[in-house]
Parts: sequence; C-alpha cells; structure tokens
Amino acid sequence: MYTQRAKLFVFGETLLDVGTGNKQWKERGVGNIRILKHKEFQKCRVLMRQEKTMKLLINHLLLPDLVLVPHTTSDRAFVWRANDFADGELKETDFCIRFADSDIAQKFKAEFEKYQEDMRKLEAGADSATGKEQADEAAEALAGLSTKEGDDKKEEDKEEKPASAE
Repeated sequence: MYTQRAKLFVFGETLLDVGTGNKQWKERGVGNIRILKHKEFQKCRVLMRQEKTMKLLINHLLLPDLVLVPHTTSDRAFVWRANDFADGELKETDFCIRFADSDIAQKFKAEFEKYQEDMRKLEAGADSATGKEQADEAAEALAGLSTKEGDDKKEEDKEEKPASAE
C-alpha cells in the first residue's frame, strides 16, 4: 500500500552496555519501509527489510493505539513504540524512522495515520457493504438448516433394519 526508503533506529542497549541500563538510539538498518494490507483479513502491518541482506528490521501490526510522534531534533524523523516480531520473538520496541526530507516524512505520517484509521474501523467491526451482504446470506442459509429431518431419517433406518432381518 505504501513504500518509502528510510533509515531505522531502535532505542536500546549496545553490546558494550548490556546489563548496565544505558540505552541509546542505535541504527538497525536502511531499506524500504512498507505498509502492507492482508488481502483476506484486511489487517495492516509495517514491514521493513535491510536493503542488501533482506534481513527483517521491523514487523508489526499497525494498531490504532500506536502513537507516531515527531522526533525532537529533526523534522524528517518520527518515533513510536510497538510490539515487534522482527527478531523472532514478540517484544516491545521503540523505533525511530528517518527519511531523506521533511516532505517524505509528512507523507509517511499521513499514510501511517490513514491505515491506522482503517485498522480502527476493522477492529470496531465496520464491514464493507459486500461483506455485510455475504454475512446476511450466510445467516439466512444457516437459519434454514435443521437437524430434525436427519434425526427422523435415522430413526426410520433403525426401524427398517430389524424388520428386514426377520
């Protein structure tokens, strides 16, 4: 749905600072940040892979409660916190994404918020018109089903078998 080249940073301990509690922004990689929408379930997620190695840098759902905040020192960077699954385990991570210029950054923010609104509607249960029609048709079909005929038929089969055996 959206693709843009950017540099990703995460807030955490460096290898030298492990266990000390000293955290800082460290570069995770450069690549295309993408907002993707699942064809069947309509859920949106943020995905980013490193340019040359294709290593997964970021992978999380674009939940409505995520807050995209402008970075304090740059007008071309944004910060947010999400439950990320890029390393193979789900953990809460602070992200900072930096773009080439502020116009690109503002377009990213607009797209991010647009798809967040889509996810908000999806979670609230707002169905599309065709989805609602299909659900109504399925409900009518299920209402017309009955197991009573099947049960009566089974009883008739049981009665016929002993009669034919004699």
